[in-house]
Amino acid sequence: MATITSANSAFSLAVTNLYPVPQTIQGYAADDAFSAEAVEMAEIVMGVDGHMSGGFIFNPTNLKVAIMPDSPSLPVFENWMRFQRTAREVFYANGSISVPSISRKYTLLNGILKSGNPIVNAKKVLEYVSFVIAFERVIGETTS
Repeated sequence: MATITSANSAFSLAVTNLYPVPQTIQGYAADDAFSAEAVEMAEIVMGVDGHMSGGFIFNPTNLKVAIMPDSPSLPVFENWMRFQRTAREVFYANGSISVPSISRKYTLLNGILKSGNPIVNAKKVLEYVSFVIAFERVIGETTS
């Protein structure tokens, strides 16, 4: 019987003009490695007569990535933040996530680093650091 583990997932990310060679992201947070928000795909309005109308709209996919504070990949995100701030420009990224346990692969296209924690949260132990990347398109497919 198949499993639904995320322990064997793999995430790589290439950032134009910063990390042109895809970087393997390591050291995800155990309880919150990566997750995407639901994407609104329609604009819906109700007329005064109670009839509904709607139309398709495009929206980005916001992918939250949670990195442990001792991860060797934390500098990838910190550098991306710093270079965007210094250049006052966005740096686009492409990536992929594979999840072998469910035979799925996700191709991540035209991403912009939307937000990120500039410092680790210090509690009893250091908590993970969150970053949000808005991707123009995410394509999911079955792998063999």
